[in-house]
Amino acid sequence: MTRPGGRPIDLSEVKTYSIRQRQSKFDPSQMARVPDAFGTLDHFFACLPRTFKARDLLDLAEHIVVGAANNKRVLWMMGAHLIKCGLSPLVIKLMEQGIINCVAMNGASSIHDFELACFGHTSEDVEQGLENGSFGMARETGEWMNDLITDGVKRGFGIGHTLGRGILDRRVPYEEYSILAAAVRLRMPVTVHVSIGCDIIHQHPTTDGAALGKGSLRDFQILAGQLPDLDSGGVVINFGSAVVMPEVFLKALNVARNVGNPTRNFVAANFDMIQQYRPNVNVLARPTKNGGKAYSFTGHHELMLPLLFGAIQRLLR
Repeated sequence: MTRPGGRPIDLSEVKTYSIRQRQSKFDPSQMARVPDAFGTLDHFFACLPRTFKARDLLDLAEHIVVGAANNKRVLWMMGAHLIKCGLSPLVIKLMEQGIINCVAMNGASSIHDFELACFGHTSEDVEQGLENGSFGMARETGEWMNDLITDGVKRGFGIGHTLGRGILDRRVPYEEYSILAAAVRLRMPVTVHVSIGCDIIHQHPTTDGAALGKGSLRDFQILAGQLPDLDSGGVVINFGSAVVMPEVFLKALNVARNVGNPTRNFVAANFDMIQQYRPNVNVLARPTKNGGKAYSFTGHHELMLPLLFGAIQRLLR
């Protein structure tokens, strides 16, 4: 008769071996050290454990610095939340240091950048404004940005350069916080990629859909023209764009390869508060499948970007 619950295995037959023969993934050389509260930035990063994401962050920082030093493209792609977290000065500093040498952003990023530079504040209460239809209807934002875009596109420029140039020409009071203006000042490629109907300035009567489309297409072509310089040592970082920039990057990379540029063996990194499909597939997995490295980091922008910035600064000695 079979016993209820089945027959237990006889553990006396199990084969064991000495731990001295086993390969292990962790040893004391990877251990964190207790940092001195008054120590240097270099000391802090030297105390991080050499494991998992801490190790990845330090490795990525090294890839970025080496790539920039070798005149490879270090492309910074971004969503709008980074600006609303007050992180623009860190991005601008990396641009001024020659670490970031190309910037691409979605439409919302350009609006927050523009408002912050021109008026010293940005980011409204969406729910409150939506109740009476006033959300996104700030007159100056719509008129100024739409007029600049329409005029700049007529003169053959993309949206990124047009807005950055406009901020510089207007001599606005908070220009120092503008990533767009910094890119133009530094003669760096800067592109804005618009999804028509997604941004508040598209609600305004001054909106020229043809100009938005033509300007954004121009910026797509400019971005695609920068990607061959990623080949063999460049770095692309997507910071906080869940949909637009991953989709744009994949198509721009495809165009670059289509016209005869290998554009392989580069490093790709994604930073966001949650990991999502498009960044992980279109920025990390597919582009590096046949050569390159991919890193993903999960955390709040206001913590993760200062950590990346610090890890880079310690190498610039």
